[in-house]
Amino acid sequence: MPQPSRNTRQSLAPSTAKARQLSHLNSQLAQLQAHLADLQDIMRVTAVQAENIKSLGGLNGALLMAAGKVLGEPFDPNTGTG
Repeated sequence: MPQPSRNTRQSLAPSTAKARQLSHLNSQLAQLQAHLADLQDIMRVTAVQAENIKSLGGLNGALLMAAGKVLGEPFDPNTGTG
């Protein structure tokens, strides 16, 4: 007679462990989804910043060439020297 109750207890243990694992997995997936949303926002900001850095590089190059003309030393882009 004690055997059926023991078998029932053993069969419940794996299902509760599985439920606990699924609950933990669900919470980890929610955390991953939140982190991916944060990463998407960061990537969007990075793309805007990359465009701005590109513009700043062009402005710096223009200022360097203008300064070379003002100082009387023409800038040769092929050699990189004035």
